[in-house]
Amino acid sequence: MIFYSLKEILWMMLAAIAVDLVIGDPKWPTHPVIRIGSLISFLERKLRREHTARENAPECAGGARAEAGADTGAAVGVPLDTGASADTAGQTASLSPRSLKRRGIVLAAAVMLAAFAAMTAVTAAAAAIHPWLGYAVTTWFISTTIAIKGLKDAARLVAVPLAAGDLAAARKYTGYIVGRDTKNLDEGELTRAVVETVAENTVDGVVSPLFYALIGGAPLAMLYRAANTLDSMVGYKNDRYMHFGWASARWDDVMNWIPARLTGILLILAAAVQPRMSAFRAGRSIGRFARLHPSPNSGIPESAVAGALGIELGGRNTYGTVVSERARMGWPLRPRNRGDIDGTVRLLYGATGWLAGGVLCAIWLLN
Repeated sequence: MIFYSLKEILWMMLAAIAVDLVIGDPKWPTHPVIRIGSLISFLERKLRREHTARENAPECAGGARAEAGADTGAAVGVPLDTGASADTAGQTASLSPRSLKRRGIVLAAAVMLAAFAAMTAVTAAAAAIHPWLGYAVTTWFISTTIAIKGLKDAARLVAVPLAAGDLAAARKYTGYIVGRDTKNLDEGELTRAVVETVAENTVDGVVSPLFYALIGGAPLAMLYRAANTLDSMVGYKNDRYMHFGWASARWDDVMNWIPARLTGILLILAAAVQPRMSAFRAGRSIGRFARLHPSPNSGIPESAVAGALGIELGGRNTYGTVVSERARMGWPLRPRNRGDIDGTVRLLYGATGWLAGGVLCAIWLLN
């Protein structure tokens, strides 16, 4: 724990959940994740300048690099700006895979340590001025690492036009939260995209940051958010990031390993108190399908939600010219429909409720 007792951290976690549920991600002040994303882009330009120059050379133009499997659904997206000029092509040699991997390790370590150090300094300074200012600042920054309301709002942006029959708008807003092509998706496929994203981000956007806040307060929660942002920006298995993003992708997997499994339990509990959902089926679905997912973590929440709702997730996704076939999860007891988006949001809120209840129980036991 950084600066605070376990009981103090638990109260601030509850307060952070409340702040996010009410306020969400405000436009001002600038969200910390945007600052982290800017740092990642800056360091990428510096660390892989030679390789970027070769990639952007005129003779290499036209080679589309589809981000196959890069359906991250990041709550806050910061576009990459390599800053490389094609004019430098031919002046520097392309970096080797080993060199790219080493530089990717430097990037991941630098960004995570910077996020941790900055948050440690800010929260320590606030606590030194006044204890209650320390509580407020820590609570605020923990709340910026979670995205309960943001996930709900993003899902509703798709669900509302779907209910009105406006596929064009639904495709547009789905494209904001997934990496796959959305221009030809029907209602069932749009629903699948949103359900998978909300399910996966129940780990990334709720349980994981709160898990690390419990262990190390706002500094460790922000370190986790930096790791997750690194993965969403450079953790792709494509030509550009296969080696450079290796460390970021692996570290995100490591940090999400325990929280993903806790999320599976929370989603089963959430399904148990929801009408027309099955907690038993959610548990069976995790046991049967989660291991089929290419991610060691994302399959758990996705299979749990599929089982709870009685639908099938996974299938064919298209990324530019690349077609990715994902393992099917859950049993197709009925066709997917827009109501499954609302059902997934209810599971998100239910899991959050069980987590908050656990925090309250812990506070009671510490009294």
